[in-house]
Amino acid sequence: MAKGGQRDPVRERFWRRTLSAWRASGQSIREFCDRRNLTEAAFYFWRKELRRRDGERPCRPASPAFVPVTVLPTPTYAVEVRCPSGHVVTLPSCEASLLRELFAALTPEPPC
Repeated sequence: MAKGGQRDPVRERFWRRTLSAWRASGQSIREFCDRRNLTEAAFYFWRKELRRRDGERPCRPASPAFVPVTVLPTPTYAVEVRCPSGHVVTLPSCEASLLRELFAALTPEPPC
């Protein structure tokens, strides 16, 4: 950074172009710096600094990403009704009133 904590945009542009040229060159960092009369220390500093400024992570193998997971209890079914038509109705054990209504609806009315 320039004096007083201010960034030097000219220097930053120079190093962004330099790092871009290095990536395109296919050369090692040492070879690239030797040919351009750059110190490796400055090269590494600016590479790290520009990554920090850009919010990039250093080149490392990708780590697994963690996401929040909510585990819900699996309902246990106490009643399963299989109809001759092939339909299957499964009800949680806590739905006894629903089961009564189902059987009431399925029960034929007695003849008059």
